Amino acid sequence: MSARPKKSFGQHFLHDQRYIGQIVSMIAPRVEDVVVEIGPGEGALTLPLLKAAGKLTAIELDTDLIPGLQTRAASVGELQIIHADVLKVDFTALAQSLGVPRLRIAGNLPYYISSPILFHCVDHFGAIQDLHFMLQKEVVDRMAAEPGSKVYGRLSVMLQLACRVEPLFDVPPEAFRPPPKVESSVVRLLPLLPEQQHDADPTHVYAVVKAAFAQRRKTLSNALKQLLDSDAIRSADVDPKARAETLAPEDFVRLAKVYSAQSRE
Repeated sequence: MSARPKKSFGQHFLHDQRYIGQIVSMIAPRVEDVVVEIGPGEGALTLPLLKAAGKLTAIELDTDLIPGLQTRAASVGELQIIHADVLKVDFTALAQSLGVPRLRIAGNLPYYISSPILFHCVDHFGAIQDLHFMLQKEVVDRMAAEPGSKVYGRLSVMLQLACRVEPLFDVPPEAFRPPPKVESSVVRLLPLLPEQQHDADPTHVYAVVKAAFAQRRKTLSNALKQLLDSDAIRSADVDPKARAETLAPEDFVRLAKVYSAQSRE
């Protein structure tokens, strides 16, 4: 018997086998992988992933779904279900407890908390090999946006400084039960290797990016005036008259380094 999707959890259960197959083939799980699924729902992705990998860890907040998942998975493979809010799951500790250096994470994310989940994962990128998520298409567009785009913003910069963002394919509303009111997309995130990561203070990068995009129509000299004056912005090889949406992610790293230097003075 199918579960009734709960609005409070933002549940939209994927049921179209074509898209389920596409997602599983993009993840291409192997027996040696440790796959963690966020929000397995009724198990549409869980069971084919479990069949391919032999074992799977799922994080599910809705207790009503857990018994059905366990029953359906019993003859397929070894399923461990963690009843928890994913925002409170320490992925670094989870990888250690499962005896692996890095996890492979997948999930059909509730759209209303997708950004917090993304940033929570970023905080644990040292313990994550890759991520495959189903998200609202608008969010994926923002994640992958390039400088100059109307949807380029704080999410674009912060994610692109931490990982490679690869939009894969779109999924229509009718592939879900109930159909969401928006188009969905599947995206792959590949955390940057240590040598590819910036060396600026992460809290200062976040502060600069947040301030720059808080009022995106303002020039940087106005948007960043609480953090950096025009001369300081120029010293980062950035035009104070430019707007945040025109800057590449690495420009914000240079601004953050100047901000860090000023903070130490």
